[in-house]
Amino acid sequence: MPNQAEQTSLPKSVNWLWVAYAAIVLATLIYVFWEGLAVMVLWWEESAEYNHGYLIPIVALYLALLRGEVLGKAKLNGSYSGVLVLFAGLGLLFVGELSAVYAITQYAFLVSLIGLVILAYGWLGAKLLWAPLIYLFFMIPLPTFLYNSLSSELQLLSSQLGVAFLRLVGVSVFLEGNVIDLGAFQLQVAEACSGLRYLFPLMSFGFLCAFLYSGKTWQKAFIFFSSIPITLFMNSFRIGVIGVLVEHYGIAMARGFLHDFEGWFIFMACVGVLFFEMWCFAWLGKKQLIDVFDVRVPPMSDFKAFVPATGPSHATWGLVAILIALNFSMAGFQEREEIIPKRQALSTFPLLIADWRGTELGIEQVYLDELKLDDYILARYSKPEEQSEIELYVAYYGSQRKGASVHSPKACLPGGGWRIDEFTQQVIPNIGPQGESLTVNRSLISLGESRQLVYYWFQQRGRRMTNEYFVKWFIFWDAITMNRTDGALVRLVVAVPETENIEVFDSKLQEFLRTADPQLSYFLPGVKADTEGP
Repeated sequence: MPNQAEQTSLPKSVNWLWVAYAAIVLATLIYVFWEGLAVMVLWWEESAEYNHGYLIPIVALYLALLRGEVLGKAKLNGSYSGVLVLFAGLGLLFVGELSAVYAITQYAFLVSLIGLVILAYGWLGAKLLWAPLIYLFFMIPLPTFLYNSLSSELQLLSSQLGVAFLRLVGVSVFLEGNVIDLGAFQLQVAEACSGLRYLFPLMSFGFLCAFLYSGKTWQKAFIFFSSIPITLFMNSFRIGVIGVLVEHYGIAMARGFLHDFEGWFIFMACVGVLFFEMWCFAWLGKKQLIDVFDVRVPPMSDFKAFVPATGPSHATWGLVAILIALNFSMAGFQEREEIIPKRQALSTFPLLIADWRGTELGIEQVYLDELKLDDYILARYSKPEEQSEIELYVAYYGSQRKGASVHSPKACLPGGGWRIDEFTQQVIPNIGPQGESLTVNRSLISLGESRQLVYYWFQQRGRRMTNEYFVKWFIFWDAITMNRTDGALVRLVVAVPETENIEVFDSKLQEFLRTADPQLSYFLPGVKADTEGP
């Protein structure tokens, strides 16, 4: 803390009152951030990509102990500027609680923790402890929309590289999106095979290896950043190997124990590549790997470097009082219930709209589990005298604060094998009751010889938007200003024969949209919707 005496060597005596003080402060801080941290731990438990999260705090503590000797020899003075950093973290907590965007709350916890480190050991101490502090960021899951976008891109890239490997070894194969067609068998490169299950733990392990490696800075950077291409290529190699095994021994090679074993084997191979890189750097420096990889058990006496010899001041105990008071003030925000608008269920959406007649369809449970929507309608509409059918899909979310949110077709369609040939925005006039226009995303997609024309937009609390990133921003903003995050995706699809003029089908979609749009307003709440809740 700021009244801490300068240290030139490890303190011979320790005021153990600091241990009690630190335990109280940390326990109080964890309690303040409890809701966001509990969600983070739940992700560790339920998502294979983040199962390594349990180890991150333990490894970070080990990295901090490795710096004990250096801290003990440094001239450290606590800095009251750490209070500003601490309150910046608490300010982020306030924003995170209002919006219930848990990623903000989780990052706010680490910012607050860094503030406490600066308060105790000063900026020099924070600089010496930069590695364990940065390492803690690896335990926070990505925001859902970033995860979904990254997963879709990695699925496609892994599929393409896996197919390239299959062709290299002489296997005849055809790729449609994430579907690998081997003729007798088809392999679906699912989200779980995108490589993220390797990427997140391998990046955290790469950071650990880079820190423990005693070498040049560029070598450390190479070790860390190489974990990304290693993950990508090794995951693609795994997909290719599965394809070869399926080609020769049947579809059982892609299921069950063998599938899981191949995953573990490839991950350990990725770890082996990282160690091989360090061995190469050591060899170039005419050293052994054991000489450049600083893994050791620090003596417990180094722990004394973290404990000042003088007792806590009145100001430091005042900080505890502030944090305890904050617990009571935050209780009101944590009990703040989100407003859920009243609306009619989409199951009652009319299947007869003017002269358009619809047939309701269903969605398989496996996809519903992935979409995590609250309500939906999927139906095909047509006119009696026409053969072409228009598919209407509306996915509604009563709350988008806890990770469940609309999935952008731009990210999902390529994963199903569809190729986006055209993507623009289309302005459709005379949609609203006052003749308003509506801007939608217009996409022409193809799969083999099949073509489809797709219109879609995001209807969010009275706004109609085409940009998914603006959607995420307004979810955050409206959570704060309106205490609402409900919203929907509206999508229209029509098949376009290859010989037909696409403008004809543009006209069909726009005609149906003008007819169906008034009905949508009864099912998708606007800005002044009736609400349920406080």
